[in-house]
Amino acid sequence: MAIELYNDGTHKCIGFYDLVTGDGVQANQFLVVNGNHSALIDPGGDLIYNDLFMQSYKYLFTKSLDYVIGSHQDPDIISSLDKWLVGSDCQIVVPALWERFVTHFAAPGKLKNRIIGIPDQGMDIQLGNAVLKAIPAHFLHSEGNFQFYDPLSKILFSGDMGASMGDSEIEQPVEAFDSHVRYIESFHRRYMSSNKVCRYWVNMVRGLDIDWIVPQHGRSFKGKTMIERFLNWVEELECGIDLVTQETYKIP
Repeated sequence: MAIELYNDGTHKCIGFYDLVTGDGVQANQFLVVNGNHSALIDPGGDLIYNDLFMQSYKYLFTKSLDYVIGSHQDPDIISSLDKWLVGSDCQIVVPALWERFVTHFAAPGKLKNRIIGIPDQGMDIQLGNAVLKAIPAHFLHSEGNFQFYDPLSKILFSGDMGASMGDSEIEQPVEAFDSHVRYIESFHRRYMSSNKVCRYWVNMVRGLDIDWIVPQHGRSFKGKTMIERFLNWVEELECGIDLVTQETYKIP
């Protein structure tokens, strides 16, 4: 299912929500198109490559795909990298910390002169007449992790931050935050590293003009009111090493 998140006639953001079937972890993929230029964000693995290729082909000529962008190194993020290298002329954009690791997803030599490392402080990615901003999200959950903000659509593609598991109608934005917490709480307590990092992230994100936070798993947060509810929740969240005790480290 391809959903248009934004379309002003020249600039488009498309979400793909139902390509993962069977035992794979549900994951969303995103395509940003500006004129004749395009970027895929977190395109996933072999499990969905064929379907994503066919669905995205409706919006672009795949050979002219500018970028395949990975927020971090997980298989559900970018393990299909090798196929995109063959099927398009794209550049691969990944955190610099994970450059050498993602080469394990490609045949030897395939990545030569085709990989761009995002420095820890983030960077702007030029896409036609638009810019995608790679913003730091370190330790949320990956050590080298980025999110991608599109100033034209005012969408933040937030990766695992905001991810939900087990909810239905995942293509629909969250309507009632309090009842949605049960789908995000256990994931965030385990996968986000600490409240300190969550607070730093919230402080940064509040400096952006955001209309929509769209995670890589599950439902999104649309509108200033819902986004603020989510940010307030993240700001107070105890997670990761906040919850660790000596009982966690016991010899079985």
